[in-house]
Amino acid sequence: MKKSVVLVVVSVLAASAVAADSLDCRLVGNWPFGPTTYLALDPARNLAFCTSGGAVYVLDVSDPARPVKLSESIRTTPNGLCRRGDQLLVAAGSAGLEIWDAAVPSSPSLLGRVSTSDGACDVAVLDNRAYVAASDSGLRIVDVSDPADPREVGFCGGLGFAVSVAVQGSYAYVGAYSSGLRVVDVSDPTNPREVGICHVARMAIGVEVVGSYAYVGSDSGLRVVDVSDPANPHEAGCCDPTHLALTVAVQGSYAYVGAYDSGLRVVDVSDPTNPHEVGLYRTPSLAMDVAVGDSYAYVAYSGSGLRVVDVSDPTSPQEAGVFRTPDVAYGVAVLDSHAYVADGATGLRVIDVSDPATPQEVGFYDTPGAAYGVAVQGSHVYVADLDSGLRVVDVSDPTNPHEVGFCDTPGLAYGIAVQDSYAYVADIAGGLRVIDVSDPATPQEVGFYDTPGAAYGVAVQGSHAYVADLDSGLRVVDVSDPTNPREAGFYPGTAYGVAVQDSYAYVAGYNTGLHVIDVSDPTSMQEVGFYDKPGYAFGVAVLGSHVYVAFYVAGLRVIDVSDPTNPQEAGFYDLSSAAYGVAAADGYAYVAYGSVGLQIVQFYGAGVEESSKPQAIGPRLEPTIVRGVLFLAEASSRKPQAASLLDIGGRKVMGLNVGANDVQRLAPGVYFVREGLGVRGEVPVRTRKIVVTR
Repeated sequence: MKKSVVLVVVSVLAASAVAADSLDCRLVGNWPFGPTTYLALDPARNLAFCTSGGAVYVLDVSDPARPVKLSESIRTTPNGLCRRGDQLLVAAGSAGLEIWDAAVPSSPSLLGRVSTSDGACDVAVLDNRAYVAASDSGLRIVDVSDPADPREVGFCGGLGFAVSVAVQGSYAYVGAYSSGLRVVDVSDPTNPREVGICHVARMAIGVEVVGSYAYVGSDSGLRVVDVSDPANPHEAGCCDPTHLALTVAVQGSYAYVGAYDSGLRVVDVSDPTNPHEVGLYRTPSLAMDVAVGDSYAYVAYSGSGLRVVDVSDPTSPQEAGVFRTPDVAYGVAVLDSHAYVADGATGLRVIDVSDPATPQEVGFYDTPGAAYGVAVQGSHVYVADLDSGLRVVDVSDPTNPHEVGFCDTPGLAYGIAVQDSYAYVADIAGGLRVIDVSDPATPQEVGFYDTPGAAYGVAVQGSHAYVADLDSGLRVVDVSDPTNPREAGFYPGTAYGVAVQDSYAYVAGYNTGLHVIDVSDPTSMQEVGFYDKPGYAFGVAVLGSHVYVAFYVAGLRVIDVSDPTNPQEAGFYDLSSAAYGVAAADGYAYVAYGSVGLQIVQFYGAGVEESSKPQAIGPRLEPTIVRGVLFLAEASSRKPQAASLLDIGGRKVMGLNVGANDVQRLAPGVYFVREGLGVRGEVPVRTRKIVVTR
């Protein structure tokens, strides 16, 4: 009997707030949405700001039962939010502090940004100053009187790892994780100094200050700290020491605690020395943040979005409304102008990628399970929906995807491939399942092969299915008779994902790198090449002579396999988040990047080839030697042409506009002007070489 198998996947709860690194690859566009982790409210305008992966939604919550999205155009790495009038302040990790103008909620715009040394984790504001919890760099104080030009005026280091901050009067209160609650005198913003410390439990995480008390979320529940004497803060009371409290908001006599996997907990703090729980709202997933306005608590739930909870009776909180945000992008498939993302708990997301620079979600279908794998054929998308088996979704109208059929599987449907009239499901403990989808409305299992390990990935070519069977390696299954699949051969090792082209299988070996297997004879397969990178190889795709590997926190790796016996890294794009899945089409890699959604990357490893007729368009010849200003002539056609300046390796240096472009800051050397590259499938009108000199 096959042993039970634990699902091998590491979930990421929040977007990493770090810049990307790359080699011969550039980010073309992204749909950066993911789990919700942070909130801010604008009660006067009935607005909620809700993070989602690498972006922030602006929601109209005037009707709490039906929150409405007004904007999704704030693209950043949000770690914490704070409102200042009509402005939204964002603690944006390594990007520092950002100030966004939200006076028009439907079209927010970036006003200014300032570096905070280390990653900005949280922000609070009072009058014209923002107080930023900047991880190892402590507390940073920023003058925001001119939001277009924010300037740091002071800082206080040596606080430990600053993850949260609240400010009241002349004091800032910093949640410094294992270093406790730190009290900083900010009466002189240019010279802030620590005056008090209180060690609460093992970790001080979230902090809210009201009157003479600080309410601290910790690894051991809610801690109430008396700060009437800032030089001598001391714990006055605690509640629920068995639960992790990430965040806390206080209104009146009640504290509302985001208790991670224990939901929203309502605590009576009318007597700070005896706080006690009076109400509980069980959450469908992890409660990451909470904000309170009037009779409603707004809770950020990782994996299920924003929940609006009626707390008019604190002893009986009830859900009033919900706004579903995307979850974690695990898998992706591409056909023509659309990418289909398997988005975990929120199902299938349909993204229009006709212009890769500006991908837009046009539809989604919330599958009943958790979408991990996806394949597309014709007008139907096939979703491996974990414990809900195979779901067949009609996408003939991408704005209205809807399920037309399903087939349950005995295990957990994780990977999927489709060829002709059959879907092949990698069902983890259920092995390989063969499902007849000739009638998408009534898919029927017609055969199966019980692999010896745990089937996580599958690819199909001709009459063979190639199954990534985790610790049981690569299994090759003859499916010439779909009703009687049988093993033709196997190659030992570790296999998590697989792609096949011609005589080679490219196996993502989880913690063992990429393996190139000669499968020309399935009964006698041989490894001919190998590439490793520290990390975990999850997803793999092949296009031409390059293999694209989703290497988890090592990002996207592009491997040249023109010589299968000597695979070499040709490029990479590392967002320092978690890359789970990848598809390749039309010169682009589409990466399912976990908590920051879909990233579209172009590989330029072959360098740049100058057009044979570099002066074919334009009213006159342009100079090839450039000093200070690069002039771009208007195209002869009326259709606007995108233009970019590339370095000699093919990496984009800057976008170009018609007319004068300032290039005086560029290093002298050879560059290429490429025009007409911007709309998917469009052939560049020309590429010409220039030399920038001083």
